[in-house]
Amino acid sequence: MATVTPEYFMKLGTGYWASKTFLSAVELGVFTVLARGPASLSALEKELGLSPRASRDFLDALTALKVLERRDGVYANTPDADFFLDRAKPSYIGGILEMFSVRLYGFWSSLTEALKTGKLQNEAKMGGDFFARMYADPKVLRGFLAAMTGLSAPAAQAIAEKFDWSKHGSFVDVGAAQGILPVTVCSAHGHLQGIGFDLPVVGPIFEDFVAANRLAGRIRFVSGSFFEDPMPKADVVIMGHILHDWDLEQKKMLLRKAYEAVPPGGAVIVYDAIIDNDRRENVFGLLMSLNMLIETEGGFDYTGADCTGWMREAGFTDVTVEHLVGPDSMVVGRKPSS
Repeated sequence: MATVTPEYFMKLGTGYWASKTFLSAVELGVFTVLARGPASLSALEKELGLSPRASRDFLDALTALKVLERRDGVYANTPDADFFLDRAKPSYIGGILEMFSVRLYGFWSSLTEALKTGKLQNEAKMGGDFFARMYADPKVLRGFLAAMTGLSAPAAQAIAEKFDWSKHGSFVDVGAAQGILPVTVCSAHGHLQGIGFDLPVVGPIFEDFVAANRLAGRIRFVSGSFFEDPMPKADVVIMGHILHDWDLEQKKMLLRKAYEAVPPGGAVIVYDAIIDNDRRENVFGLLMSLNMLIETEGGFDYTGADCTGWMREAGFTDVTVEHLVGPDSMVVGRKPSS
């Protein structure tokens, strides 16, 4: 007879302990300090301003969580932490993790209320607008978009490799942010011309990133709102981590705009943390959908079957779903040639 134990439920129920310990480490800059070299407990206490009462448990917990290593009392980053969590590296993804820690973590404490009311629980609940403030501060916006680059880079590489670009000459990335997807795809396929479509304030950040990657001659920025303006014309329209922000009618409207933007034989690529059709396996996608409940008025994540149906309703045919990397998959629809 199997032993009955509550261990799994206790681990699940206290999961936020591990999460906040890690997020606080990112916020405090632990990994950035250790990227300069391994350090002792006393050195880290001084550098990070840690209380002696807390420091050993904190650093050893990070070691047990396998984001730090410890040898002979000296702490060091793991290779992955060194690559992704050092603020001095372009691969740093901690900007969005810091936002999770400082901002989003508290809103999730209101999940029960959101589940009962169906209403968002972020700053807008009290009349504020975090994203409006962020877009108004160029420094904060630049940091946020750089963090999104780190998160989107693996999916961008997978799209460059898995989609058949040989039949197309141009594409537009809708909600392009810093521009990691156009840069990645154009770097891999020399015949392509790319467009980044985003709000005007994003333009200088996008153009700086493209220029730094020596692709200014092949990738250009078009400013506009995908709700108020038509999408730029191109052979392929890409929407990454966009659809899940919006309600059903808005999702369908964006897909109709994509259909209008591509020529016959063109295609749309949608990628998100696509939930498996049986809604059992992609835990990240399901939890991301709850995050959309916290953050938006009507956004939600969706299955491949859901998106396939919306694309066909918009007029796309030959719709396929393909896994990219991690929790992300892409749904590809093609506009009939005639």
